[in-house]
Amino acid sequence: MAQITASMVKDLREKTGAGMMDCKKALNETDGDLEAAVDWLRKKGLAAAAKKAGRVAAEGLIAVKATGTRGAVVELNAETDFVARNDTFQELVETLGDLVLTEGDDLEALKDKAYPGTGRTVGEELTHQVATIGENMNLRRAQVLEVGNGLVSAYVHNAARPGLGRIGVLVALESEGDAAKLAELGKNLAMHVAAASPQFLNRTQVDADALDRERAVLTEQARASGKPDNIIEKMVEGRLRKYYEEVCLLDQIYVMDNESKVEKVVEAAAKDIGAPIALTGFVRFNLGEGIEKEDKDFAAEVAQQLNK
Repeated sequence: MAQITASMVKDLREKTGAGMMDCKKALNETDGDLEAAVDWLRKKGLAAAAKKAGRVAAEGLIAVKATGTRGAVVELNAETDFVARNDTFQELVETLGDLVLTEGDDLEALKDKAYPGTGRTVGEELTHQVATIGENMNLRRAQVLEVGNGLVSAYVHNAARPGLGRIGVLVALESEGDAAKLAELGKNLAMHVAAASPQFLNRTQVDADALDRERAVLTEQARASGKPDNIIEKMVEGRLRKYYEEVCLLDQIYVMDNESKVEKVVEAAAKDIGAPIALTGFVRFNLGEGIEKEDKDFAAEVAQQLNK
């Protein structure tokens, strides 16, 4: 067998754009034959996937799954909304949601799990689908919520099909009360989270740095009024309460009635079902949030494609 050198791996990487380990494996499989190694990578879909890997993927879908006391949400990005409407892509995201629900939300561990019905791992299936569909994809994030007693409720906004959409929400409720009433409360709270976009569950979970920044800004604003320090302190505390109402789920005004705090809604529901209810967590994924999208000149892009 030919000796595979670093220089050979480098040449193959430059030729195909595939990863270093994939190039090394391809050269081993083809006894160091560069052109055969290129074909080996192409057949595996690795060369095509690698060439697309640098392209921004900010579209796609979010899958939300919930069954009893456990729920999962996962985001798979693609480059265009067109692909998100593709049945194959939708089935891929749906299957990933099922896998996260059963296997957990460690994405690196998930990529090594078997992808159903293919003989490939999840990571290999994603590479295969990049080559098949023709767009870069990114398994961006996933999260599981679970309770001991009660339920995890799910909601999808702008659904492409049941359980798939652009905003996915999970809400965890701990309770031994009436299951049907708890489910109705969970559904409404999940819809509230989708609409109100809280950042934290309660005040104790507010990030200390975020709170310090907010306090500093409010203090400077209050000082501009020329009031004495004791009045400024009271002004800042009052404005911080308003801040908590904006960012903390339990402090937010419930969108279903526009007057009650979410905390009070949960307390009232507990009396109705005859058992305590604890809202223990939530997850809200908004498709593509935080991804820096490219501003493209569509006409220039078409011209570029025609000149290739």
